[in-house]
Amino acid sequence: MPSPVEIPYRSFISFDRHSNTSVYLQISNAFISAIRRNILPANTKLLGTRALAALLGTHRNTMVSVYDELASQGWIVIKPNQGAFISATIPQTTDGPLLDISYPKETGFTFRKSSLLDSPYERGHYDYIFNDGIPDVRLTQIDDLARIYSATLKRKSNRRKMDYYHQDGSEYFKEQLQGYLRLSRGLQISASNMLITRSVEMSLFIIAEILLQPGDIVVVGTPSYFSANMIFQKNGARILPIPVDDEGIDVCALAEVCQRHTVRMVYITPQQHYPTTVTLSAQRRMLLLQLAQQQRFAIVEDDHDYDFHYERQPMLPLATLDTHGLVIYVGSFGKSLVPGFRTGFIVAPENIMLEMRKLLGIIDRQGDVLIEQALGEMIEEGVIHRHLKKSLTIYRERRDQMTRIVQHQFGEHINMAKPQGGLACWLAFKTPINLMQLSRDAGKEQLFIPRNILYQHKQLTAIRLGFGHLSGVEMENSLDILKMLIERQLKTQS
Repeated sequence: MPSPVEIPYRSFISFDRHSNTSVYLQISNAFISAIRRNILPANTKLLGTRALAALLGTHRNTMVSVYDELASQGWIVIKPNQGAFISATIPQTTDGPLLDISYPKETGFTFRKSSLLDSPYERGHYDYIFNDGIPDVRLTQIDDLARIYSATLKRKSNRRKMDYYHQDGSEYFKEQLQGYLRLSRGLQISASNMLITRSVEMSLFIIAEILLQPGDIVVVGTPSYFSANMIFQKNGARILPIPVDDEGIDVCALAEVCQRHTVRMVYITPQQHYPTTVTLSAQRRMLLLQLAQQQRFAIVEDDHDYDFHYERQPMLPLATLDTHGLVIYVGSFGKSLVPGFRTGFIVAPENIMLEMRKLLGIIDRQGDVLIEQALGEMIEEGVIHRHLKKSLTIYRERRDQMTRIVQHQFGEHINMAKPQGGLACWLAFKTPINLMQLSRDAGKEQLFIPRNILYQHKQLTAIRLGFGHLSGVEMENSLDILKMLIERQLKTQS
């Protein structure tokens, strides 16, 4: 219950000193009305008589009389040494039942609804949970995060950055992130080429708002990232899928699409294609850039898992090869940290960045300057590098364990190539099964398989299975359950 000090007594209690009805009865009736209208719910603690008298400008004896009257009628209960409380059982009156003034469940006007934005994400309380490849928050260096953020919050020099006119994020963080991206990704950029956002999805939303008009064509690989497709379609874009194979998106198929249509944007995840985890080959990258130059479409390069690579240095982003301003580079920073410490960013030429800043200034005027300041210090102190290096060792071990188990126990049922990076594997079934039924059966065994990691149509039955969040024991137990359910379903089908 809220503190009695927070209750707005003066909003529902008023009295007229010149009325023929005594003041204490006027106040008593106002209390009764507020209780009947559920403004004062059962068991709410009231202010003491002295404090309430001072608040309303009456004598304390008047409030004592009010509480005595309410208690005698059963509206309140006075507990010695504790105070006065609204009674849990409201007296029956001739005025009818309590008035329902709860907040309305529906609007009194019509509005446009969008099934496109129905969330594909599900949550559940199970012993084991699969996802599409998220980091393990248990590996986060909480002590480092707490130390740096606490120091940032206390530093007096940062207080002036917390006003409502401080837009476009922390310049210090952008400077540090700029250096980090230059060293890790080869991006020769300045702060004027960067926009700090809350997430990759927010970055894609801003890009879609700036670039897309209803009817514009956006080409994506199939299968593709569902959230990106939702964002583009929300802006009225028409999604055209093209095939994805072991070398990434089929650029020849894209060229054929360009002969028939005017393409506005191509959305790609070249480092580890979402969801299949394949890498776009060097040859196709060059062909894609050449085609973009010829057809003048924008390439949105989503590099969501760049920091997670295991075998070798990953290919540099397409943005490092772009000399014609055709690539908009999107990524996230701090993905290996707890969610509250993660940010998104956009890298693009200055002219479009000016428009993006206008939009960001409306939808996220303040940003989170203190988090960005802390992240900047984590880069400068080397905390991010040390944490990522340590966690990559663990994620590599988990990837190898996942690969061994799947190839050994599922080899006769599933094709899976060891991913070179990222935090998920792509499991393609040799014999189709009902994945939705598999998910339902798994729930009965305390294994949660959300719909957003399931991919099924006539030509494909596959699961994008994250391994980053699973310890060794969790992985073995959950995969044992999955194997049992797959074999049970295949036996039923035969």
